[in-house]
Amino acid sequence: MPRTLMRSFESDDVLKSQLKADLSFYQLLGHLLIVAKKVAKERGLDESGYRLVINNGHDGAQSVFHLHLHVFGGRQMGWPPG
Repeated sequence: MPRTLMRSFESDDVLKSQLKADLSFYQLLGHLLIVAKKVAKERGLDESGYRLVINNGHDGAQSVFHLHLHVFGGRQMGWPPG
């Protein structure tokens, strides 16, 4: 479980903390992707495909101010998203 609250990629939490220079930030992002893959497989989305989304900032529709992923699947996704 991460010990540093990360409100967004652009926040001072990330830019000014030691995570910027530390591998733990990259390890956390990698861990999130691995967990997202496991969730997609558990939900039966791995064969047909799925989309991972990180909302960041106001224009990115961020409403929960800690780093997390959304896993979307089970239907054909459109492009561009949004």
